[in-house]
Amino acid sequence: MTLLRLIWEFIKTGLFSVGGGLATLPFLYEMSDRTGWFSHADIADMIAISESTPGAIGINMSTYAGFLSAGVLGGVIASLALAFPSLVIILIIAKFLEKFRDSRFVEGVFYGLRPASIAMITAAGLNVMRVSLIDPEAFAQSGSVGDLFVWKALILAALIFFGQKKLKWHPVVFIAIAAVAGVVFRF
Repeated sequence: MTLLRLIWEFIKTGLFSVGGGLATLPFLYEMSDRTGWFSHADIADMIAISESTPGAIGINMSTYAGFLSAGVLGGVIASLALAFPSLVIILIIAKFLEKFRDSRFVEGVFYGLRPASIAMITAAGLNVMRVSLIDPEAFAQSGSVGDLFVWKALILAALIFFGQKKLKWHPVVFIAIAAVAGVVFRF
């Protein structure tokens, strides 16, 4: 039964996560809350692993989520289910888009989808930031605003953000630096 539900959940996610892999995050958070297959902290791990491994982040995250839910077969099924709607839709669009490329309706659809994609990705990024950089439990115990933040993670995130903007190194370098820092400083 879990495998059938995985198929259903990831087909829905693949169908409606417009905007790329990070747009799957709101769906994963909602799936986590509804099914209990994985936690919000697991989603933060999914992002870290998916960003640091080859391939599309959405597929990588669905593989990881499926694996957590139902093992290796769950990972395979979740990945295929996530990709299936895109495959079907792209084949349909490719067939008809050339004919309707200059259509005001098609232009209007794309005009509306762009901000929706940005909003979904931003919401997902804020959720990841909340899980990774904020510690409400420590704050609740101490009442100190200083305990609200995971300072090591916040500093590392800021250094990598500004380093990437300034140095323009390949993202893999920053992923490696973050992995080493995580081991050294035990985030």
